[in-house]
Formats: sequence, structure tokens, C-alpha cells
Amino acid sequence: MLYRQARLTAQREALVELGVTADRIYVDHGLTGTNRARPGLNQALAAVRKGDTLVVPKLDRLARSVPDARSIADELAARGVTLALGQSRYDPADPMGKMFFNILATFAEFEADLIRLRTREGMKIARAKGRLRGKQPKLSDKQQKELGSE
Repeated sequence: MLYRQARLTAQREALVELGVTADRIYVDHGLTGTNRARPGLNQALAAVRKGDTLVVPKLDRLARSVPDARSIADELAARGVTLALGQSRYDPADPMGKMFFNILATFAEFEADLIRLRTREGMKIARAKGRLRGKQPKLSDKQQKELGSE
């Protein structure tokens, strides 16, 4: 939990350093970039207007798959909104910029795939050692027996 909070603080600070005012920072709590349906992302996309710039500290904070990154970038471009990845502005009309964007999106997707793979491997090992038992019951054994005897 503290690690997640520290990461969020670092991202907020990076956005402020990039010129984003605190009231224009949109956050998704408990969700990762792998999920396209995120309330904070939806709010940010709804808030930007033609001529605005959507600023993200890194592309992997926007999307963790190539199709999602492309979709969001294309949607923004169609609406006349500039996408800034850190200090860099993404220009969909620039072939080099487009290629670089796609490479970054590919690496973000690759990183997300590696995280999922390592998580599954860790869970498999923990399960084999008896350390991963799933969700624990809310009722104690005594409470379950009392309910069962009625």
C-alpha cells in the first residue's frame, strides 16, 4: 500500500513539474493501465477540449496495450487534443514520432505481460507451499457452526 502511495505521489509531482495544476490531475485508485475502463482516465478524456494538451508522465500510465494506446491517441488527435508524454509532444502526423509512440506502447504492453506472468508464477509457488488459500471466510468456525445448527 505504501509503495502504491509513493508511486502515486511521484506521478503527481512529475505532472506538477510538467506544468499540470493540481486541480487538473486525474487519478485512478487501485486500477492499472491495463484496464481501459478507468474513471480517472474517462474524466481526463472528457475534460480535454480542442487545443488542450493531455499530459501523462509516461505512456504506460495512459495504456498498457498497443491497441488501447493507439485508440486513445487517435481519439485525442481527432478531437484536436495534443498528447504529451513527459516533455515530448506526440505528433501523429510525424512518421518518426508515430514509430516511437508505437515502440513505447509495445514496451508498455510487454512490461504488463511480464508482470502478469511473474504474478501467476508467484501465486503458483505460494499455492504449492500452502501460503495462498484464497479469500478467507468472514465468519469464524464457531460462527459458521452456529449458523449451520439452526
